[in-house]
Amino acid sequence: MDSAIYDCPMEWDRFLPPGTRRVRQAGELTEHIWPLLALTPEGCRALAEAEDGGIVCRLLLAPGDLQALPPCLRAETVISYGLSPRDSLTLSSLAEPVLCVQRALPRPDGRIVDAQEFPLPSLPSPPETLLPLLGLRLLQMPLTEGRFP
Repeated sequence: MDSAIYDCPMEWDRFLPPGTRRVRQAGELTEHIWPLLALTPEGCRALAEAEDGGIVCRLLLAPGDLQALPPCLRAETVISYGLSPRDSLTLSSLAEPVLCVQRALPRPDGRIVDAQEFPLPSLPSPPETLLPLLGLRLLQMPLTEGRFP
């Protein structure tokens, strides 16, 4: 597995990038050192109360409005997402959604996604709720693609 997303809605399954595991139990996250782990806001709340420890990842995609990372989690690099200008991954428009990379972001393969904007296609849900999923796709898509997959 290249990546995981914790506590994502079941309807996101068909949109997950290849090699991404949908994790429902916090204990499953301790079975592996994740190159890329994404947390939904619900997942962050659940991990804040989790007794399990030892969750380790290289890259963590997490909501930018977190006060602190859950104590059970260690990450080499944290990439924040949300609607704040402080977040590394945000939306520059909600009317016609545009995914905005605010600063250069590391990828699991060691390459970099430069600051840029990606107009988004029609989405199945409001774009702000899909930011963890969009971030996963962005950080794993082939860099040769000129548009967001």
